[in-house]
Amino acid sequence: MDIRSKIILISGPTASGKSNFAVKIANKINGEIINADSMQVYKQLKILTARPNKEEQKNIKHHLYGVVDVNKSFSTGQWLKLAIKKIKEIRKRKKTPILVGGTGLYFQSIINGLVKIPNIPLKLRNKVRFIQKKEGQKKFYKKLLKLDKKVKGKFDSNDTQRSIRAFEIKLYTKVSMYDWLNKTKPEFNENEFLKLYIDFNRQELIKRISLRTVKMLQKGAIEEVKKLSTKKIKKDFSVNKVIGVNELRQYLKKQMTLDEVWKLISIRTRQYAKRQATWARSRMLSWNKISPNKIPSWIKK
Repeated sequence: MDIRSKIILISGPTASGKSNFAVKIANKINGEIINADSMQVYKQLKILTARPNKEEQKNIKHHLYGVVDVNKSFSTGQWLKLAIKKIKEIRKRKKTPILVGGTGLYFQSIINGLVKIPNIPLKLRNKVRFIQKKEGQKKFYKKLLKLDKKVKGKFDSNDTQRSIRAFEIKLYTKVSMYDWLNKTKPEFNENEFLKLYIDFNRQELIKRISLRTVKMLQKGAIEEVKKLSTKKIKKDFSVNKVIGVNELRQYLKKQMTLDEVWKLISIRTRQYAKRQATWARSRMLSWNKISPNKIPSWIKK
């Protein structure tokens, strides 16, 4: 398959070798890489977010890495706008855009477009969450079906997150979430994408995560987090969700030992990888599963 005319998407769990694999393909087909990881956009967190190193970026252009300051908010919509612009620029240079990362929402937005739903007041969102928690998911889903009949059969009845989202959207806008979705027009056609998902053996991935965590701590992750104290970062900003930030803050306050930090970061990273795999199983059914160690023979130069 000649993939030079495609927009290549490379996803997979954290620590599965996505960045290195993307570089291999880029070298093979004259491509440029675009970041599709919501944590690798931050300037000040190069080590903790495992951004591609200098060697990986040596001969291949990389885009949208370290483009946002940690004290700024950054949405999926902002990323999508920048990613579309970069894809078009790369294609103008007669090169192949390769998007690589582990953020499912980023890939979903580039493939399907982003639904332009009005911002729902926090008070109403909290109210819906309270109702779901009080009623339990089974009763809450029945309430949702009465409120919005178009939801039936669209997703698993046990999917709490999507149930809450559908409920709050219909309650606030009086329009079904799926009517909003139907109004959304993606920038690119479905057949323009080549979707690759790195399928990694779980036990091997666990070993890689533990080893990577050790290397992060050795290469300056502690100093990275130390420098964050000079920035005014709001509690609700996404950077606070970066695995390792809060753990190392506790270490710097002498509330945890370095060994405890390593263990906790490793555990949280494994949990994150599991969530990514669960997302992939439900949302990436049409993606080609591949090994990170070998470029498939059907990818031709």
